[in-house]
Amino acid sequence: MPDTMIPSIRYDHIGVEERLGAHNYRPLDVVLTRGQGVWVWDVDGNRYLDCLAGYSAVNQGHCHPRIREALVEQSGRLTLTSRAFRNDQFAPYLEELCALTRSHMVLPTNTGAEAVETAIKAVRKWGYEVRGVPEGAAEIIVCAENFHGRTIAVIGFSSDAETRGGFGPFAPGFRVVPFGDAAALEAAINANTVGVLIEPIQGEAGVIIPPPGYLRAVRDLCTRHGLTLVLDEIQTGLGRTGRLLAEEHEGIEADVTLVGKALSGGFYPVSAVLSNTAVLGVLQPGQHGSTFGGNPLACAVARAALRVLVEEDMIGNAERIGAYLAAGLRGIAGDRVKDVRGRGLMLAVELEAEAGGARRYCEALRSAGLLCKDTHGHTIRVSPPLVITREQADWALERIGAVLTGPTPDPDP
Repeated sequence: MPDTMIPSIRYDHIGVEERLGAHNYRPLDVVLTRGQGVWVWDVDGNRYLDCLAGYSAVNQGHCHPRIREALVEQSGRLTLTSRAFRNDQFAPYLEELCALTRSHMVLPTNTGAEAVETAIKAVRKWGYEVRGVPEGAAEIIVCAENFHGRTIAVIGFSSDAETRGGFGPFAPGFRVVPFGDAAALEAAINANTVGVLIEPIQGEAGVIIPPPGYLRAVRDLCTRHGLTLVLDEIQTGLGRTGRLLAEEHEGIEADVTLVGKALSGGFYPVSAVLSNTAVLGVLQPGQHGSTFGGNPLACAVARAALRVLVEEDMIGNAERIGAYLAAGLRGIAGDRVKDVRGRGLMLAVELEAEAGGARRYCEALRSAGLLCKDTHGHTIRVSPPLVITREQADWALERIGAVLTGPTPDPDP
């Protein structure tokens, strides 16, 4: 019977995507179909250890059963009302998120970029109404090599030519200073400065960690000059660095904190602007909104995602396994590795220029069963879900070591 059966027609996922999809991404040629914990499987049944975790969106691991249960249960009751009406998931979500993050007020959004845009609007309005800056003159200080999203306002203050090129004109009102340089930041402050927007760790730039004391110095500068400190913790927050928020490594608190990605455990777009009442308190009905922001399905999913993060000690695991994985990466022999850096399970391996670029090594790692992401030409990001075990870390280290010390992989076509 099997010899006479008509063979199934294989669907050309990659070909159709290349033909019909906009070419704004350059993914590795692997077509994933399911995931569980740290593992994902492709349509051919091959298993991979996910070492990107959706840029922290899947901190809790793929398809966490408790989050999935919350999603399924709520989707059968009520999914969307818009904020024109109240729903029974919103208030508990606000209460639990504020209690966990020590925030005073929340503005619910859907994506990281939307949270950043919302913060920019709120901080500007606060600058006009509270700080007394002349209308239309507010300035926000940002850092070079930042990544805060892809919207027009955000890319306008990017220092990445590829991100900016061909998309202007851009919105004014931003001053760019070097990341990690508190003196340069202080020199950029003037009478129209209303806030500072930075990432505690620059993830997309290659997991760049500022010098010790930098965040504390920025916090002190903002306090002294009466500015709003906005920390973009969309990638660093909710456990990724071995703390709930990366700001905790220097014992500071931002005036506005942006969270997203892991806020839903990868099940649904959920983000939030966390703030004290002095900043978000300036917004009045009709001045800002979002049809899906704060919808009951998002709130139910986020509540479950936060619970498992804490109750299953994923934050502590990120600290322990992150330190173990970092030590293992630093122990890889050979002359291709220039630097290993990171905090918690937000790690990066920077290769020497002579190694030939990180993309070819990510392709080789894919063939070895690991999915990593190259960035800025020579850097490999290694950021698995926070549920990774020591045994799984050893499995990954064995393969990463073999690829980085083995024959030079062929260049990516």
